[in-house]
Amino acid sequence: MPDGITGLELDSAVRSELGTLTRPAAERVARHLVAAGQLLDDDPETALAHALAARREGYRLGVVREACGYAAYAAGHFEQALAELRAARRMTGSEHYAPVMADSERGLGRPERALELAASVERARLDHATRVELLIVEAGARRDLGQPGAALGLLDVPDLHSQAIGTSVARLRYAYADVLQELDRREEAAEWFARAAAADVDTETDADERRTALQ
Repeated sequence: MPDGITGLELDSAVRSELGTLTRPAAERVARHLVAAGQLLDDDPETALAHALAARREGYRLGVVREACGYAAYAAGHFEQALAELRAARRMTGSEHYAPVMADSERGLGRPERALELAASVERARLDHATRVELLIVEAGARRDLGQPGAALGLLDVPDLHSQAIGTSVARLRYAYADVLQELDRREEAAEWFARAAAADVDTETDADERRTALQ
């Protein structure tokens, strides 16, 4: 990897990919990727602009197409997100883009295609957090189709009842509670929002506020 990149917030795998570019190109692409990552949550449109700038020189790199896909998704440009993440998947062979791709199909009003995509994924190739996210997206697609009961059944997995804490279990319990509220099972929903809040050690959800609102 070019020496000038070593101070940037990029992991070793990304640095390895960038090492296939010339030094000046690698420097430019790396800086755009770092900027895209830093802006993704607060300013996704600008993050996307940086990712697309990186794409001009790094379009053959999976990490660049991944950055474009995630930024497009965050900005609500779902067709663009799908195109970029399909490219990233072809380049890397990774299935870890599946939750965002499936949710992009939902964003385009195509819940059936979201379910088809989810069903095509080899779950054994996914890490735990990605499996949970894909399950949440599947449940969302069922709700889109007017099937909240089916969504609830999808989410009722061993992880839901485990003693684990952290973002994944908190998000799973939050999704479960949200479906219960849709089904007008308010007491149960409040209980599961409370369980989500207890697991949400990084405060990634508003589970406690949702619980309070149901009391």
